[in-house]
Amino acid sequence: MTLKKVLSVAALSAAVGSVALVTSCGTSTTKEESKTIVFYNTAGSALQDVISTAIEKFEAKFPEYTVTSTQVGGYDDVKSKIMTDLTADTQPDVAYCYADHVASYLSSETVIDLNGLINNTGTVTTDDGTQQTIGFTSSEVSDFVSTYYNEGLATNYSSYSRYGYSADSMLTLPFSKSTEVMYYNKTALDALGIEVPTTWAEMWAACAKIKTTYPDSAPLVYDSEANWFITACEQNDWDYTTTDTTNHYLFNNENTQNFLTELKGYYDLGYFQTATTANVSYTSSLFTAGIETTCFCIGSSAGASYQQPSNNLFEVGIAPIPGYAKEGSGVISQGPSLVMFDQNGDNSTLSEKEVMTFQFVKELMDPSFQSSFSQASGYMPVRTSTYDLDSYAEFLADTDNIKAVAANVAKSLNAYYYTSAVFNGSATARTQVGSALVYAVQGTKTAAEALADAYKNCGGK
Repeated sequence: MTLKKVLSVAALSAAVGSVALVTSCGTSTTKEESKTIVFYNTAGSALQDVISTAIEKFEAKFPEYTVTSTQVGGYDDVKSKIMTDLTADTQPDVAYCYADHVASYLSSETVIDLNGLINNTGTVTTDDGTQQTIGFTSSEVSDFVSTYYNEGLATNYSSYSRYGYSADSMLTLPFSKSTEVMYYNKTALDALGIEVPTTWAEMWAACAKIKTTYPDSAPLVYDSEANWFITACEQNDWDYTTTDTTNHYLFNNENTQNFLTELKGYYDLGYFQTATTANVSYTSSLFTAGIETTCFCIGSSAGASYQQPSNNLFEVGIAPIPGYAKEGSGVISQGPSLVMFDQNGDNSTLSEKEVMTFQFVKELMDPSFQSSFSQASGYMPVRTSTYDLDSYAEFLADTDNIKAVAANVAKSLNAYYYTSAVFNGSATARTQVGSALVYAVQGTKTAAEALADAYKNCGGK
């Protein structure tokens, strides 16, 4: 078992006392001696421009270091590249991640326990001579949205102790977050006299009424089949997965079979489509086409700009997704966190470069940066003080900005965020239950067959 990087200030003092002054000696440079911090992410060109502002601030403070921000592709692309990099010992210093991905990284024993950095009261010297604290103060830690921050705890991972982590180890820090919201065609609902659904019973009643006027419409479209299945489990307290290593996969049960059977009935009535059943990448393309195609679209709060129809075809409203067991219960927490990787093969000591990488991470966590990034991306900030900044308050007050409206709805759901159990294979479970939903509603398999096959594909017996 490896002791992870949770070190005292005294143990770090020699390493960090002159951190901004250390230079590499000799003719070769190891990964630890390199002054280039490699950052993998999924940010497109517009968001790279925002990230560059954090890079510039960091490099101005510590000019011996540079940051290379690399847009790898989508989230799964980041995971695939990191898995390949880990086998070659070429992993980045810091990267976007989802918890499912980090569960796959743990066996490499390179994931850094961030507590040794977060809680460190030692200092580093900036280029202008300022002493900068390595970690966060207790008030800064409290400033993180607690539901986001707690996603990084090792106790969310089934095998944390196997790889040397303790229950309070922090494997990730939140970077930016989103959830699912319901976009709706307000113009159409007003004309039809339909109230915005708050429960699924109300949703199906609204779909039935819409079909009578627009028989070719699929009134509801849903981007993520996996999210639909998992959220139904969360809202109804049905078994999905668990960190219990005896059997992680609990989703093949009577409740979920009945759920998929019920969905098939509504699908056969033409009440809904998903991205897969409609053969589209995102259902926003259907929603923006108008009422004759669809009326409700459940998708990411961070994707609001894609839900705006061209030429003001109709007015868009945004609301929480319908509840199941009780109104407003259970909305998924999505969006990237940050994970840091050891580079020297000694995950029991904290190096200068890792301290400096964390100083860059702190720039990304700064409330002013969070404000800029959240406005540009549509994601929610992870620091509560961001909401107190004039720049972000003005953004949220702009009711003509669909990204701002979505952000306000997402913020109102903070108390209802959930995350699922995380283990090596939890990402597979997501994929498999999403596929099971598609098989069941399209009638390729019965609900029981679809879930049984999903269970087998996850390694169940």
